[in-house]
Amino acid sequence: MAANIRGVLLAAGYSTRFGSNKLLHPLPAALPDAGVPIALAAARHIVEALPDAVAVIRPRAQKLGKMLRDAGCNTVVCKNAAEGMGVSLAEGVRAAADAHGWVVALADMPYLLPDTIRTIARALSEGAVIAAPAYRGERGHPVGFARRFLDDLSALRGDAGAREILSQHPDWITLYDVDDPGVLRDIDKPSDLGA
Repeated sequence: MAANIRGVLLAAGYSTRFGSNKLLHPLPAALPDAGVPIALAAARHIVEALPDAVAVIRPRAQKLGKMLRDAGCNTVVCKNAAEGMGVSLAEGVRAAADAHGWVVALADMPYLLPDTIRTIARALSEGAVIAAPAYRGERGHPVGFARRFLDDLSALRGDAGAREILSQHPDWITLYDVDDPGVLRDIDKPSDLGA
């Protein structure tokens, strides 16, 4: 890939619906990556596709931070992570501000395939402004943003993440069909692990 596209893995949430730190929870048996913590599986997938990825963690998440660094991510601590996903995303983009674009992935989506991440990164390097995968017609994650969004992404606040940018520019979103149901599977509560 000619362009400098960086992965941003958002791992600064507080897992309130899960009941414990879901990112450290092992994936169940009978699945690929069985026994691997959720965030570690997500980190391995993004690093396989984009080796210079940044992972954003919350303060005092030493165990998670070490695990993500061991997986190959550069970690950045978001001091205001409790304010929501937008603040974490802004922190990650600022940490990779030299990039030509960013592929934003969520650490609670361990089933996302590296090939899907590569597809979105390639789309950005080929000129897409906003790129996202679609599985059976439904838009999923990760979402890629071209460099023109540096200021918008760096200024995000609250818990909506980049939703406002996506809703302001629907015509700029290019969807890429992928055979990867992992683009739609996030883990919010323990029952999601068995789905």
